[in-house]
Formats: sequence, structure tokens, C-alpha cells
Amino acid sequence: MSTVASQVPAAAGLADSVASLQNVSRVYNPGPNEVRALDGFSFDFRAGEYWAIMGSSGSGKSTLLNILGCLDRPTSGDYLVRGTRISELDDDELSELRSKELGFVFQSYNLIAQLDVLENIMVPLLYQDRPPADGEERARMLAERVGLGSRLTHRPKELSGGQQQRVAIARALINNPALILADEATGNLDSQTADEILELFDELHAEGKTILLVTHEPDVGGRAQHLLKLKDGYIEEEIR
Repeated sequence: MSTVASQVPAAAGLADSVASLQNVSRVYNPGPNEVRALDGFSFDFRAGEYWAIMGSSGSGKSTLLNILGCLDRPTSGDYLVRGTRISELDDDELSELRSKELGFVFQSYNLIAQLDVLENIMVPLLYQDRPPADGEERARMLAERVGLGSRLTHRPKELSGGQQQRVAIARALINNPALILADEATGNLDSQTADEILELFDELHAEGKTILLVTHEPDVGGRAQHLLKLKDGYIEEEIR
């Protein structure tokens, strides 16, 4: 039982669910001009799955990613991360859960310019009440894993786009998260570098990581194990 929020028991059929959305809606500008970015959305993402989330602009994929990443809250419905109801967490508890259970890889990398590679990888640890004692060792190992072991003291401006994205992937992995969320992670990269990043995701999936990759590129989406295509806040197509 969570110390901060109630959990759905395994008997409810969610034993292997990493992220569960239950009749989730997200409404902007409530009233006559309201926009329903998600409307009664229900889905379970299970441990070890690799999903591509696709859809045209306005389909709801960015809103879905923001809710999955606990960067936004549903207007109605329930969202659970490994059985914990997000609606029952205050902002501090939500920040703690986000730093431990979720790993983010963004199109624009979102590295901190003043920090070097090692420090950027360790950033999620700063949001924990009790950071692990082996945090720096983990960061060094992850830097080696993504091919940046010799660039630990370099700052983002001294790295190529592909190297910055590798730092972002290492940062996403520092806490061995339950769920890795990648938002157009190859959008700013040339085709060769993009393929190298996707190969890293392939390796992580093969190791049992749960990955959700938002993309508008069919060839990128085709690398995933499953496809979820959205339209107007609904699931238009699901391919398993």
C-alpha cells in the first residue's frame, strides 16, 4: 500500500499495468468554446511494451503525453502509475513520483546549459527526498552506456544534437523508471543519428523497458512493437 495514495489491488486486473488511464478527459476553456483534447480515454500500457503514439496535429497525443508524464492532470477520470492514483497526490508527492517512476526524452533535449554531462544525467536525483548514494556511479555507467564516457565534463553547447539526446536518454534512465516517455525524440536529428537513437530504444525495449514514443514519422513509429493512432482525442486505431 502506498504511503501517499491508495492503490488498485492486483485483483482489479492491473497487476502488470505501468500506466492506466480510466475514462480520462482533458478539457480546455470549459464552456461554449471548450476544446476536448481527450474525451473518455481509457487504456492500459503494460510492463515491457513499446508503443508508438501517432496522430495529426490536434489529435490529442501531446495532451496524452503530458498526462502520462504527470505534467498535466485530467479534467475528469483516473490516471494510475503502477497502481497509484495521481489525483490523490499533492504537488510534492507528484514531483517525487515523477522523478522515480518516469523518464523523459524530449525533442529539444531540455538539458541545463550550466551543467556538464554528468550533472545533467543526475538532475532527476535532485527531486528526491533521499537521493541514492550511488547516484554519481550510476550516471557514469549510463554515460558509458550511451557512448559519452569521455565527455563527462562537457556542457551541452559543446555537444552535437545526437550527443545531447544521448545525455537526455541517460538522464531518463538514472532512476530505472517504470515508464520512458519520448516526445519526437528524433525530430531534430539527421537520419543517421536518428537511427542510432532508435537503436538505443530497441536495446532498452529488449531489456524489458516500457517505452511510449510520440512521433509523426511513420518510419519511426514502425520501429515500435505496438501502434496507437489518435484522432480528435479518441483512439482511431490500435495495432498490437
